[in-house]
Order: sequence, then C-alpha cells, then structure tokens
Amino acid sequence: MPLSPSTPPLVRKLGRVAYLPTWQAMQRFTDERGPDTPDEIWALEHEPVFTLGMNGDPAHVLAAGDIPVVQVDRGGQVTYHGPGQVVVYPLIDLRRAALGVRDLVTALEQSVIECVSKYGVSATTRPKAPGVYVDGAKLASVGIRVRRGASYHGIALNVDMNLEPFQRINPCGYEGLAMTQLSALGAPTEVERVAADLIDVLQRLLSRTAP
Repeated sequence: MPLSPSTPPLVRKLGRVAYLPTWQAMQRFTDERGPDTPDEIWALEHEPVFTLGMNGDPAHVLAAGDIPVVQVDRGGQVTYHGPGQVVVYPLIDLRRAALGVRDLVTALEQSVIECVSKYGVSATTRPKAPGVYVDGAKLASVGIRVRRGASYHGIALNVDMNLEPFQRINPCGYEGLAMTQLSALGAPTEVERVAADLIDVLQRLLSRTAP
C-alpha cells in the first residue's frame, strides 16, 4: 500500500558521528529510495568539521587549522559542526508530501524558534539570511539539498559547544557574524533533550504543512 503523505517520518538517533560517511549515507538513501520509502529524520552530533556549500567561496575559510574542510552539495557558504550541536537531517519525499523547498526551510527555522521559546528564548529569522538568530547572533544554521524530489542536509542548532572554530571562518559568508548557543541563553544544555524537543516540533509542523 502506498504511503500516505501524513505518515510520520522514522526518527533515527545516530549519536556522535563523523561527517563524511553521514553525508554519503544521506546521498545513498536519497538515490536508492522509491515512492514507498518511508521518510526519515536523522538526529546527531558531528565530530569537528567545516562544510562549504556547492557555490561557497573558500575565502570565507580564514584559518581551518586542524579541522577538516569538506565541500558538500548543499546550498549556502561555510559553517561549522561539532560536539554539543544538535544536527537534524530531514530526508523527506517533498513531492509526496506536497512541500516546496521554501516550505521545508521555513519549517526547519520555525521548529527551532518554537522549540527554544519553550526554554524562554526569543528567536527570529532574518530576511535573505537563512537561519535562526537571537539578538543578532546566529543560533542555528540551515542548508538543504533536493535531489530526485527528496531533501537531505538540514539544520544545526548550537546547544553547548566550543564556539571558537566559528572565529576561523566567516559564518555563512558573513564577516564578523556573532554566534550564540543555548548554554549562553540560560536554556537546557542536554543535547538529547533538545534534539527530542526540536524533532517533536518539526514533525508537528511538517504534518500541518502537508495536505
């Protein structure tokens, strides 16, 4: 029986994983999925890595040092992933769900805004600058790729991490962009709890957006 667009995605909690094999696994899942493949949401932390989008300018990597730089197939410029950051990858058949790219990006951003509001943190988006911000500082970064009508990559929410590597880059291509995290905002710092709360909101938003 074909899957209903309202069938909730399968959530996979992957723990702390290296970036490159996870990215390759997302590509493989997307290339091999069929019309009846259930959607999935992957929740994880990455080992330290800088990722540079398809059309990203390497000049925004100022001094990578001992942290690897991986050129990837998402949109956007350069960002940093590391322990203490919740990363959520929605692997969604957008055609089946009748979702556009903007719908998904909005759902990802809004999921962070609603999640952290429960912690007493007021966050917002910015025009022409994807992601989520608190008082002008970036709390979460978003970047996706759509291939064969399905999405991968996703959103990264800073929870309780070492922010120093962000000083080695122009985050998302913006020189001097300040970064922040939940631990600096008086919010919970348990990565697993934040991931669970974020995914709960995201699933609700996706089910509300789909027909």
